[in-house]
Amino acid sequence: MKAHTKETQATMTPTKSLQFLKEGNQRFQNNLKANRNLLEQVNDTSEGQFPFATILSCIDSRVSAELVFDQGLGDVFSIRIAGNFVNEDILGSMEFACKLAGTKLIVVLGHTSCGAIKGACDHARMGNLTALINKLEPAVAAVKEPKDENLRNSKNLEFVDNVSVKNVALTIENIHERSKILSEMEAKGEIKIIGAMYDISTGAVDFYE
Repeated sequence: MKAHTKETQATMTPTKSLQFLKEGNQRFQNNLKANRNLLEQVNDTSEGQFPFATILSCIDSRVSAELVFDQGLGDVFSIRIAGNFVNEDILGSMEFACKLAGTKLIVVLGHTSCGAIKGACDHARMGNLTALINKLEPAVAAVKEPKDENLRNSKNLEFVDNVSVKNVALTIENIHERSKILSEMEAKGEIKIIGAMYDISTGAVDFYE
């Protein structure tokens, strides 16, 4: 499989880009890989890159976007931060990726048993991590069940995963509210912004379209 070129990127649509990621995740789950020569892709992308998707995911070592979606060099922009939330810098990166570099799809990818979300559920406080946790706690508050405070912590993995799903939704809301550029591009059908969850026990990605 060759690296994307300006011409192949131009043929991509938001829907086609999503299908590429779905097919890549199926290959990953089946322990199959597209036939690609990475060193050849190094050479092919040495004078330019033409990715088709931008993926915001967690720093978790088990959730590498390129591996999970079986993509090669030059295929996707990968933005990683604990808890997969957005701030001004990340929004700027997304605007660059879509408006200037031509990606057609933004995926906010959460995952099960997320350590950052567990920290938010426990209201962890430690150094600079405190400010990060504060950005995730709105998702904790937004999940109303269970009401019993003894069950609203990291030991309740169902609660943790529900908070992760809510965090993905809130992150997408933040993108819409805080980026006029991306919102306008989506309204025109130039890009699509969707959420997804990766299951660390199966390797499967569930997309929220």
